[in-house]
Amino acid sequence: MDAVALIEATLTTALLRAEAGDAPPKLAAAMRHAVFPRGARVRPRLCLAVASACGAPDLQPAAAAGAALEFLHCASLVHDDLPCFDDAPIRRGKPSVHAAFGAPLAVLTGDALIVLAFQTIALGAAANPIQLAGLIGIVAQSVGMPGGIVAGQAWESEEAIDLARYQRAKTSALFAAAAMAGALSAGHNPAPWRALGEYLGDAYQIADDLCDAAGDAATCGKPIGQDDALNRPSAVALYGIDGALDRLDSIAEAAAASIPDCHGAVPLRALIIQEAKRLVPKTLARAAA
Repeated sequence: MDAVALIEATLTTALLRAEAGDAPPKLAAAMRHAVFPRGARVRPRLCLAVASACGAPDLQPAAAAGAALEFLHCASLVHDDLPCFDDAPIRRGKPSVHAAFGAPLAVLTGDALIVLAFQTIALGAAANPIQLAGLIGIVAQSVGMPGGIVAGQAWESEEAIDLARYQRAKTSALFAAAAMAGALSAGHNPAPWRALGEYLGDAYQIADDLCDAAGDAATCGKPIGQDDALNRPSAVALYGIDGALDRLDSIAEAAAASIPDCHGAVPLRALIIQEAKRLVPKTLARAAA
């Protein structure tokens, strides 16, 4: 089974488990709406890629950790789209969860996906309690305070925002967790892999800022121009389009260079560079060349 198929199977199995028995039908439908059809699944793909590069004999723990990170990412999108935050009617090219099911169910959907994330890790890594404890710690740190995605969202309520700190928490934390969880699931020290995830998260956030500033809603799968409309900090606001593109290029190179020595380092570096190039909005591809 290839990486994408393994990820989808793990997500599907977890959701089927959540929907079993006397589950509230509307909440179950809203959770499925938030997770499928799939997005790029970049966080679980990164987790599996690192585990493979480190020679993991069994990819199931990495798949469970990657699926958990995807559930957490989806939960964050559901909450981000709520009227009290971005009030976004579209996500991944279809109605956002609150637009389709109402705000109360959207809040509960995000909550349920957060819980499901940790249930998925608990079941997927149950055979190795020490590894399980490490994976839960890595993933939990990427979500909560002081530097997880909850903290990242909270920075938008502060009067003064440091762009690097804000984006490192809002976006890079889950990427760092993905790289570290992949290494740990293969029996490697996760700490040296944090830099790869943080660089990739920085690159994805810059790409998202570029898409918001110069992309189109159909390609981005969500409303554009939100950063400017909501007066949010962004790489484009700070550096301009050309500066943001230059920064994306330099961060991609730094990400590839940060990969620790392992038997799969060479193909992983090539994959990272390829993925970074894919991030640039098509309308800006010539400028980035």
